[in-house]
Amino acid sequence: MATLILLAIAFIPLLIPRVIRLVKFLIQRWRINRIISVIPGPPSVAPFIGNTLEFVVSPVKLWKVVRRLNEEYYPIYKIITPRWVAVNLRHPDDAELLLSSQKHIAKGEIYGFLHPWFGTGLLTSAGQKWQTRRKILTPAFHFSVLREFVEVFDQEGRRMVENLRSVGGETTVDLVTFIAKYTLNTICETAMGTSLVGMEASSENFQKTYRNAIQTMGHVLLHRKMIHFRLLRPWLHLDLIFFLTKSGRIHDKCLSIIRGFSKKIIRERQQYHEETHGVFLKQLQQDNSISKMDFQQSSKKRLAMLDLLIAAMKIHRNIDENGIWEEVDTFMFEGHDTTAMGICFTLLLLAEHKDCQDIARNEVDEVMRNRDGKMGIHEQQHLPYLEMCIKEGLRLYPSVPFISRNLDDDLHLKTFTIPAGTMAHLHIYDLHRDPNFWPDPERFDPDRFLPENCIGRHPFQYIPFSAGPRNCIGQKFALMELKTLIGYLLHNFYLEPVDLADEIPLLPDLVIRPQHAARVKFVPR
Repeated sequence: MATLILLAIAFIPLLIPRVIRLVKFLIQRWRINRIISVIPGPPSVAPFIGNTLEFVVSPVKLWKVVRRLNEEYYPIYKIITPRWVAVNLRHPDDAELLLSSQKHIAKGEIYGFLHPWFGTGLLTSAGQKWQTRRKILTPAFHFSVLREFVEVFDQEGRRMVENLRSVGGETTVDLVTFIAKYTLNTICETAMGTSLVGMEASSENFQKTYRNAIQTMGHVLLHRKMIHFRLLRPWLHLDLIFFLTKSGRIHDKCLSIIRGFSKKIIRERQQYHEETHGVFLKQLQQDNSISKMDFQQSSKKRLAMLDLLIAAMKIHRNIDENGIWEEVDTFMFEGHDTTAMGICFTLLLLAEHKDCQDIARNEVDEVMRNRDGKMGIHEQQHLPYLEMCIKEGLRLYPSVPFISRNLDDDLHLKTFTIPAGTMAHLHIYDLHRDPNFWPDPERFDPDRFLPENCIGRHPFQYIPFSAGPRNCIGQKFALMELKTLIGYLLHNFYLEPVDLADEIPLLPDLVIRPQHAARVKFVPR
């Protein structure tokens, strides 16, 4: 008995912090439940289960469940689970209050499952770290830099056309796998300053292994339900348990390949700067140097996001090597997957709407004819209708259909208050299809984005790149890439529909994704 008493006393110091955390959690949860009691939402199954069972379904069913709830409880509703409480929004007024705030910029708990891959880079960090990283990377999207990046887009557009023409006639392709290859090439060259294509002659197996790993990782993160699957199953929140599962083991293997590739490229880029005595990096140190730099000296000279990170580490010392790979890996995935989905759905919609396709093609043909067949930065400024088509495609199928934020302070909406300690989910997909703001919202109509039709539009009813202080840093980059690659395809092929966009089941994840193939037939002109 004495031994048991002594053991109990010994464990008291270990138990006290846990008891304190539990008490704090219960007090916070009591306050949350009291405040959100007036917010509508689906009924809870049981006090300790909440709405969890309603969401433990297949990914395709989960997409439909969320769409149904967003309609049934428009424009706001709550979801309760044993671990967290979320309030779901889809009205532009609420979107403005959430996204415009300088306080509510911490990403939701769902993004925590990306930390093994991305760490806490620009996508997942918050507070001072996020502000520092944003400041480091902003110059990478200066107009002078984007002008050079367009050359990369142009090269990939030509390669894409050559690939399709090599078939020798009409060809039907799955856009998801086909387009991702080229958007991955572009982000690799612009983010790392290294071309996957250029590596094929000397290390073909290595670059193919990397390409497969990054695509498989995306598949594990998104298609294999990892994000929502783990979120709704508390026992899988522990990495120790998750990495014993099949998806966890695949995730771990691919992460090792991706991290090895990233570190290899970072080391090579650092070696280049050492061999050139850091002359290029010193130019980056000067104020307003981006617009004055000469980018034409060599292919190595083209500024990459990686150069800004290396300069920040060596000169300003406000990032370390781990921070560099966080940002490189973040941009490598986010920068290719979101643009790939934007291109896929725009092509699907243009294939279905021949009248819009013909107008866009005629516009591209005229520009290409007058500009020696090249799609450069100046040519893009003369493609207003194609840009309208892309914007309408992103309205119907925003690449990021959902945003989640953790609230550290109360968020006061016009009708309700969302208490600190909850998550706020903003459903961009449904916001973009709200009939109160978009007449006949399911119809593909690029004319919605004519200048005269945009007058008086709520600034937060169309936010494909988010908005406010945490908007997408690469939105101009993305639009330029979409214009270039889609423009080259329209100039060289007629698009015929195979799979219709509104008949393709979608998956509910951080990036919009078809459940199966999304096919278009390319007919050479």
